[in-house]
Amino acid sequence: MRRVLAAAGVPSPWFTLVRLDEDVTVAARHLRYPCVVKPTFLSGSRGVIRTDDEAEFVRAVERVRAILAQPEVAAMGGEEASHVLVEEYMPGAEAALEGILTGGELQVLALFDKPDPLDGPYFEETIYVTPARLPPARQHALIEVTAAAARALGLREGPVHAEVRLNDQGTWVVEIAARSIGGLCSTVLEFSDGRSLEELILLHAVGAEIAGDERQRQPAGVMMIPISQAGVLRAVRGLDEARAVPGITGVTISVPLGDRVVPLPEGDRYLGFIFARGASPDEVEAALRTAHHRLQFDIEG
Repeated sequence: MRRVLAAAGVPSPWFTLVRLDEDVTVAARHLRYPCVVKPTFLSGSRGVIRTDDEAEFVRAVERVRAILAQPEVAAMGGEEASHVLVEEYMPGAEAALEGILTGGELQVLALFDKPDPLDGPYFEETIYVTPARLPPARQHALIEVTAAAARALGLREGPVHAEVRLNDQGTWVVEIAARSIGGLCSTVLEFSDGRSLEELILLHAVGAEIAGDERQRQPAGVMMIPISQAGVLRAVRGLDEARAVPGITGVTISVPLGDRVVPLPEGDRYLGFIFARGASPDEVEAALRTAHHRLQFDIEG
């Protein structure tokens, strides 16, 4: 993806591959900092680490090497587990676009804010809120760069999900994939006649026309509940209080009691999800933060 976008002139970070069977201290001397180390095949920000100097880079690579050496991870990655992608750290706000492609034309279904800063050293995503509160010019730039990236990759039909960074230097593609938003996050989206994102994707797949003005109808958001420490999840308190917050439409704990939880960058899941709707994006964000504040997780180290 990085190679194709660079060849097409789509704004994206500089990048290089570093093999894990080589002396990474040599590679560290030739990089520009800050930069980000990431596996090429894992998801959910697992193994993604910002580094600000040579020493941090070497330590980060050793952590990622340990993740990739786990038998189940190595088996999944194959040859991809033998190297890591190193790319420029792009400062700025991050936003996401959910869309659908028809004959190569991008139709935007939702734009998401990510109000919590994603500055590193790890990149645990928390809150998504739609509609995005970006200025119109920023929204236009986000849509344009996503459409350009999709064209460069040859994506023409079906769902597309893009993660984009916006700063004073421009609008930068962090990731774009021919899929819809992951996990339970899509449940915050509701379109005409109460249709879900998955319904729209299936309708498009069988050749039905998707209305050009199809958009998320009400401000909504989701919070992916972060894991604060490693250990065994013994109890979750405050669920009733969190669900009683005005605007909250659901709280789902997806980790069973008694399971071991691991924070990023080694971890590969969230504790659960909080969902909200409201009269404005600000109201939605406030409800998510209030509900999360009312939850308590007993994690035994």
